[in-house]
Amino acid sequence: MTAMLLNALLLALRELRRNVMRSILTMLGIIIGVAAVIVLVTLGSGATRKVTEQIASLGSNLLMLTPGKRMGPGQSSGGAPFKLADAEAIAREVPGLAAVAPVSSRSATAIYASENWSTTVTGTTDEYFGLSNRRMQEGRAFTAGEARLGASVCVIGETVRDKLFGRHSPVGSRIRLQKLSCEVIGLIQSKGQSSMGHDQDDIIVVPLRTFQRRIAGNDDVSMIQVSAREGVSTDRVKRDLGRLMRVRRHLSSSQDDNFNVMDMKEIAAMLSGTTRMMTMLLGAVAAVSLLVGGIGIMNIMLVSVTERTREIGTRLAIGALEREVLLQFLVEAVVLSSLGGLIGIALALAASASLAGVLQVPFVFNAPIVVVGFAFSAVVGVIFGYVPAHKAARLDPIEALRHE
Repeated sequence: MTAMLLNALLLALRELRRNVMRSILTMLGIIIGVAAVIVLVTLGSGATRKVTEQIASLGSNLLMLTPGKRMGPGQSSGGAPFKLADAEAIAREVPGLAAVAPVSSRSATAIYASENWSTTVTGTTDEYFGLSNRRMQEGRAFTAGEARLGASVCVIGETVRDKLFGRHSPVGSRIRLQKLSCEVIGLIQSKGQSSMGHDQDDIIVVPLRTFQRRIAGNDDVSMIQVSAREGVSTDRVKRDLGRLMRVRRHLSSSQDDNFNVMDMKEIAAMLSGTTRMMTMLLGAVAAVSLLVGGIGIMNIMLVSVTERTREIGTRLAIGALEREVLLQFLVEAVVLSSLGGLIGIALALAASASLAGVLQVPFVFNAPIVVVGFAFSAVVGVIFGYVPAHKAARLDPIEALRHE
């Protein structure tokens, strides 16, 4: 059996060499199919890892409290905004917290000299920088005293610096935000785009009291960020937050929460699940091209059987068994699809590494999908090569020898 397989393999390689161009064109469908599946799954895995790493950089003990009842992923019903007193009550009455930062944001135009840029202005306290893992590249963050007094100071992101100041240092300059003229005291280290495509460097941070008095014109707080101390269960903190906010928002036992508490584990699971689902969907769509490649192999093998009818008749006439002819054509189909799979894998890995750099996601070598891609290409050869091989094996030797 081994000798028969080896002989069939040598005959298959001889036929491939005899029709090199046709063989390459036949393999093209398999090459594209395998490459598409591996590239999409590899980039999807890289995107999932990037999401996980970005969320992990904020700390697994971070919780976010937002007004409104959660309706679904990224959706919530309307609810009364929080007040600064709510954040102060959380810091005072919920045990096991490392930091509490009330946050409010609004779009505004920043102006410096003849330059202007529409950006996001965030009002918060000094604890925000440590809690959200934002470090200073230059200058300093505002102090607790400046936050308490509502000083006219601000810290800007790299994108804002680039739009208003070019590559010059912004520290010490004054910019205008609506009616507010504030001194730039710090430049935040660049964090790049978030996993959702948001530019995290397009931001100006001012003290919350300054934001409320001079920009928003109200005392609303749109979100409260909470960080639990190391070793403290975020589930317990979440329950304590829920109980406290129900009391502060005067909710009876029959009323649903009109606020939402999410921890980073939930956010990470939700985003990772979404990217994995998209990766599977795209991989399944790309796998359809493998079937198209298999049909191409079957068509070419049927043509090959027609062209080599006299050769098949001669072999059968001198004593070749039907199973030997069947094996010969089946091996040819498998060799075609397997070679296409190997070429597709090589192209996919090179393309994935290049695209990962362009898209700024980690390159994740996924060995199982490479093995599955190659195995699937071989299986396609067996499935779509069987019909032509069976047709060749069932030829009548006399009729085959008469074929012109």
